[in-house]
Amino acid sequence: MDTPQVIAPPRAQPGSPGAQPDVTPTSGVLHVTVRHISGFTVIGNHLAQHRGLSLTAIGLAAHIQSLPAGAKIGIKVLTAHFPESEGRIAAALRELEATGYLHRSRVRLPDGRVVTRTVSYDQPGATAPAPRSQPRRSEPPITLAVPPPPAPSREAAAPDPSPVRPPAAPAPLPPAAPGYVPAATAPRKQPPPLPHPHAPTEELHRAATALLADLRRSSPQLTLSEADIEALAPGVAAWLERDAHPDTVRHALTSDLPIPVKHPAKFVRSRITTLLPPPLPGTADLTPPPRRKAIVIPLQNCETCDRAFRATDPGHCRDCRTEQTDVMHRAA
Repeated sequence: MDTPQVIAPPRAQPGSPGAQPDVTPTSGVLHVTVRHISGFTVIGNHLAQHRGLSLTAIGLAAHIQSLPAGAKIGIKVLTAHFPESEGRIAAALRELEATGYLHRSRVRLPDGRVVTRTVSYDQPGATAPAPRSQPRRSEPPITLAVPPPPAPSREAAAPDPSPVRPPAAPAPLPPAAPGYVPAATAPRKQPPPLPHPHAPTEELHRAATALLADLRRSSPQLTLSEADIEALAPGVAAWLERDAHPDTVRHALTSDLPIPVKHPAKFVRSRITTLLPPPLPGTADLTPPPRRKAIVIPLQNCETCDRAFRATDPGHCRDCRTEQTDVMHRAA
């Protein structure tokens, strides 16, 4: 009885059948998980491990998804809650809008006030499941006792001697005004054509494509594809041909962006077309026109009274001419 009996080894020997491999990593992070019963938020790995978002944007998205509906998430409120500046929080909100995790729009309330409505998406691009309809309980049909119709009397069976009037014809519609086109068939207004440079060169095309590809650094909402950049490059080349500085073109395309930019290529095309500056005037256009030389009438001395007067030819002044005319009339 003093000898211990070994029933099973304390652990399976390496390589023996049924041995479990050691899954504990030798380096890296180790997780200590506790099951949450209340006060938690489910966040997908597509957000927590997003490679295109900054850590500030990922943390701000997690904070917004943990808030209840109706909570205030303005920049001032978030700045008062977190140590980040207003600039970093505003940039993080723009990142979330560009990737589809956030959508902000201006809505006018019935009382006339305009507020910002913010919608947070825990998984962009996914549609919410439709609510399940409650199955209706099957109830036995209800049978109503309907009394038999009364027998028709002789007076009711007799036909009415009064003539039956035919139904009135519907009134004709008024004729449409001349030149009227229904809204369903009205032609859609075509956008203005994209400007092109008068003398396209390889340098202009290279500078235009580089400027369009660089827009996403300052404005992630204006991320364009290669096909869009090739299509919009002639319009930017027209700006550069008219001596517009690249910073001027960049400011014209990225200032006062709407929230959100639904179609970046169409938005950039509209800005390029509508804000195209005129060509710079030449030196000859800036030279003022020559002033006309004033015509000076010389002074003459009257041959009768020797008074000075202005006239192109020598002779008599106005008073002397009047006196001579009066004398001639009296003599006649």
